Amino acid sequence: MIVAVGVNSDGRREVLVMDIGPSEAETFWTAFLRKLARRGLRGVKLVVSDAYEGIKATVAKVLNATWQRCRVHFIFIRTSLPQRVDHTYKMNRRPLKPAGQCANAS
Repeated sequence: MIVAVGVNSDGRREVLVMDIGPSEAETFWTAFLRKLARRGLRGVKLVVSDAYEGIKATVAKVLNATWQRCRVHFIFIRTSLPQRVDHTYKMNRRPLKPAGQCANAS
């Protein structure tokens, strides 16, 4: 389930739309964002989301806005690794690198 939340001119958050799609590919995000635009969404400056390639590719095209990765989701992913550490987990685990140390960091 995808939930779009916006911040209105009074600084209050509002649920704009909820939707379910077959995938999080660019085609889904294009249709999702166009639906918001048809319903009157205007003046979007920044879209904050998880790092789905589809939404990253679509935000500028459809909304003429900037995209930013959600820090809360990024931290959650880093801290939600299994707490139970067994031999198999230790052997297969690769630590996450900070974005600045990745070869293709954007």
